[in-house]
Amino acid sequence: MPTSKSVTRRSDAMRFLEQLSGGPLTLAKLLRSIREGESTTQSEFAARLGVSKQHLSHIENGRKVVSPERAARWAVLLGYAESQFVRLALQDELHRAGLQYTVTVDAA
Repeated sequence: MPTSKSVTRRSDAMRFLEQLSGGPLTLAKLLRSIREGESTTQSEFAARLGVSKQHLSHIENGRKVVSPERAARWAVLLGYAESQFVRLALQDELHRAGLQYTVTVDAA
C-alpha cells in the first residue's frame, strides 16, 4: 500500500466532490451520496448491502468504518470501481488512527 505524506494532485472532479460534501471525500460520504442519488431509503440501501439500517446509519455518520474487503464487495455490488472504494476505506482507517497519509491504490 504505497502512501505519501505529500499532498497528491487531485482531479478537478475530486475537488468538486469535496467542495459539495464539505470536506475530503470519505467512504461514508460516498455511500450516502450514492444512496441519496438513487432516492433510496437507508433501509432499502442497507438491505442491498446486507447490513442493518442502524449499521448503515453508523457508517454514514462516521461512527463506524468499513473494512477494505467489505468496501470492495460493496463496490462490485453497486457497480462502482473497487479501487476507489478500497482507497477510501483505507484512508478512513488511517484518518481514524490519526495518521496523516494519503492512500494510493493500484491494481496488482
